[in-house]
Amino acid sequence: MSEAGESPQEFDLPLAKLAVASAPAGFDDESPFDQPEPQATLEMPGGEGEDLATALRRTLGMFATGVTVITTSHGEQLHGMTANAFMSASLNPPLVLISVDRRARMCDMLHQGSRYGVSILAEEQSSLSDHFAGRAEEGAPEPVFEMVNETPLVEGALAHFVAVVDRSYYAGDHSLFLGRLEYARHREGTPLLYHGGRYERLHDTTGEPSPLSDDLVPALLAAGEERRYADGEEVFAVGEEAGDLYLVLDGAVRLSHPGRPERRLEAGSFFGEVGALTGEPRSATATAEGELSCVAIAPGALRETIAAQPDIAWELLGSLAGRVRRAL
Repeated sequence: MSEAGESPQEFDLPLAKLAVASAPAGFDDESPFDQPEPQATLEMPGGEGEDLATALRRTLGMFATGVTVITTSHGEQLHGMTANAFMSASLNPPLVLISVDRRARMCDMLHQGSRYGVSILAEEQSSLSDHFAGRAEEGAPEPVFEMVNETPLVEGALAHFVAVVDRSYYAGDHSLFLGRLEYARHREGTPLLYHGGRYERLHDTTGEPSPLSDDLVPALLAAGEERRYADGEEVFAVGEEAGDLYLVLDGAVRLSHPGRPERRLEAGSFFGEVGALTGEPRSATATAEGELSCVAIAPGALRETIAAQPDIAWELLGSLAGRVRRAL
């Protein structure tokens, strides 16, 4: 997760405030993998004028991953780094694989027979990821570890693994460490995600129950007019001046916000934006999914309805606030 051209960031913590011990030599002498021939060119349309390594890193970053902290100990030294290059290699036998930049000291500490830990971080642990990547915020609490099979693991992580290095392979500017699992556990929770150079979170894109009460729906129906849309037809698009707000009567609508997962709303759901009351541009595109029937409520009609029934304002505010929370 370090930037192209930069040395990977790692952390060192003495288990008993002792000096760092020298690390063992790193790799198997009998690796079945030969060093690949250097590639002369890499075709990357659209990357003109950009450093090749940076362009490639940005392209590879389109693959969304979880975030892990790789840890090991040597003598009284605890060492680790944030990494998203982790994968399951086999279930029988249970094997995992990590990829480590060869400039990282982790490469010198791992060798056949040594152990490493993998802690898969939960969505609330982004500050820990930054800490282990050398971007610790001032005043942030120090990480806490637990030892399993003489291997440090990040306390509170979503999943923990301890593996014994079975094989190690050169892979260009990285090294691959195939580990034989000897410990694994997990807890319920939501993972921290990494995509496009930043942290992301999972969003529920399934259909949602109506956020509006039965008392509110008749007032909105009376204030608006029914409209129908064919499958794939746009209700509104990003950048348009915000106008009507909508209540789905039948069918479903797909909301697409740039840079965020799509959401699907079904009958009874209310959609639109607060900007409809002020004429601000739309920040999403709404598209009919199947035959869509909905009620469109103009801003003026909505204001009149709210003035006549003030309780409606609180319910609409609660509905829109809920959507904001899910978007964060």
